[in-house]
Amino acid sequence: MIQLTNLSKSFGTQVLFKNLTLKVSHGQKIGLVGRNGIGKSTLFKIILGEEHYDEGEIVIPKNYRIGTLRQHLQFTKPTVREECAQVLSEEEQYNFYKVEKILFGLGFSAEDLDKNPLSFSGGYQIRINLAKLLATEPNMLLLDEPTNYLDILSLRWLKQFIRDFEGEVILITHDRDFMDSVTTHTVGIQRKGLHIVKGDTKKYEETLALQDETYEKTRLNQEKKRKELEEFIARNKARASTATLAQSKVKALEKMEEMDSLENEASLAFCFNYKETPAKVTLRAENLGFGYDPSTLLFNHLSFVLENGKCLAIIGKNGKGKSTLLNYIAGELPKQQGEITLHPSTVMAHFGQTNIERLNTQNTIIEEISGVDKKLGIAQVRGICGTMMFGGELAEKKIEVLSGGERSRVMLGKIIATPANLLLLDEPTNHLDMQSIDALCNAVESFEGSVIIVTHSEMLLRRLADSLIIFHEDRAEYFDGGYEDFLEKIGWEEEEQQSKSQKTKPKFDKKERKKLRTALIQEKSKESAPYKKKMEHHEEKIMTLENLLHEQTSALEKASKEGNNSHIIEFSQLIAKTQKEIDDHFVQLEAASKKYDEIAAHYEAKLEELA
Repeated sequence: MIQLTNLSKSFGTQVLFKNLTLKVSHGQKIGLVGRNGIGKSTLFKIILGEEHYDEGEIVIPKNYRIGTLRQHLQFTKPTVREECAQVLSEEEQYNFYKVEKILFGLGFSAEDLDKNPLSFSGGYQIRINLAKLLATEPNMLLLDEPTNYLDILSLRWLKQFIRDFEGEVILITHDRDFMDSVTTHTVGIQRKGLHIVKGDTKKYEETLALQDETYEKTRLNQEKKRKELEEFIARNKARASTATLAQSKVKALEKMEEMDSLENEASLAFCFNYKETPAKVTLRAENLGFGYDPSTLLFNHLSFVLENGKCLAIIGKNGKGKSTLLNYIAGELPKQQGEITLHPSTVMAHFGQTNIERLNTQNTIIEEISGVDKKLGIAQVRGICGTMMFGGELAEKKIEVLSGGERSRVMLGKIIATPANLLLLDEPTNHLDMQSIDALCNAVESFEGSVIIVTHSEMLLRRLADSLIIFHEDRAEYFDGGYEDFLEKIGWEEEEQQSKSQKTKPKFDKKERKKLRTALIQEKSKESAPYKKKMEHHEEKIMTLENLLHEQTSALEKASKEGNNSHIIEFSQLIAKTQKEIDDHFVQLEAASKKYDEIAAHYEAKLEELA
């Protein structure tokens, strides 16, 4: 297990984090969250010794191995066996059995071991990298965006692998569903500090919001107290009779710690521009077929109907033809087989990886978005830029200096600028962070028109898909139902054998599970009740005391105007006493609230386990 204590890191004047402390305990699987550029990957590099830190301490036990799965795939040996064996120590250099055992466990056959690593799909190349990593026998895995460019089957396999891994894991990914399904804790770098919560990203965000609320209440209370002190000093410092008392208030004011206002992070939030249509059916496809080599078709005899307001998802392994099908529907490929019939009022807006490559790198963001529709005024264009988090001068940046994620947002901006009733979206979540993916999902859900989307995100599929086109069993097949229906009724053929061997009798029958659930809920209520009562008690006390403080402050002001020194001293003392009581109750409220949340999280985990 590792421990980070008071870790700080800056790049010039930019502070990434200050006094960051984290202890990773045995068996913990931690999801590391935060906006792009906030310092997540830098923290990984610091732990791995690849980056220096300014202050603090890192303690790693002797013989504790930390391994990382690199995003970039680079192979130098002609066979899988040799590629994996090169990571072994000198003593074990020819212990091929060790790497073979790991490779067999990762789904490779004996014949595969003599093949070139570059001959495998992206998902299996990731497995080769994992085999190299596991051969070093790490105690902890640091996984930085391991889901990048993996297809849906590889993602499902990696998810199970992380769950089964017996050591510790720290994971960075923008795929919220993936992270929540494998982690025990969520850690976030926020406002240059670090926050850890037992539970998923939703629990983390709820806890952080509650902490922010408590902080803001304390800050406002302190601000009020500061203002009262400043007013008292201003009224009394010039009078000889009250100058000493005013001076003591100056010292109290100087000792008061400054609490900064919370800075809210910019978040993507937008709606697609829906163009009204009377159509009940937006698009009808009959017997579609296409192949870059006419003798080998990527899809054939494919027919489906897309109703207005519905979402069709195209899913399957990488390299099978999903993007090709979307581009064929968009009319960007020459017609080969079948007919696509659009309603006369149908207007498409196409977000594709090739579209992003077509952005004019010499244009500014404003120029690129305004080029979609010459009728758009500059105020409307700047509004769209702001929506895509390119407010003010940022909108003047050229495309050539933008990152992949920023270019994706520009492309989304162009789609928003296009009035449409049919959206074609090809992997729209690539390069977007977790919050931006949530915003995109919300925008698609609220869009009144039709959507065809290519995605490997199971979260998007579960939330959005009304029907599917599945590339599997060497063909493309239309399925009239959502993603959960598909998994239940058909499922992925590659997982069939594995799921058959893993099927076991449930731990509890329905009746027993219900009984245990009721018992857990009663236990939770009993254990948390005292803390709930304490929270209510302290909240009531704070409200009563704040009313009293207001009365005492008014009395002090009156005494100050009248020049009644004895009353000034009396009410100043009473105010100090009341303020201390308020502060004490706030401390106790926070402690009770924290304990209440811990109990709730403990029982939530137990209830999930039971489910």
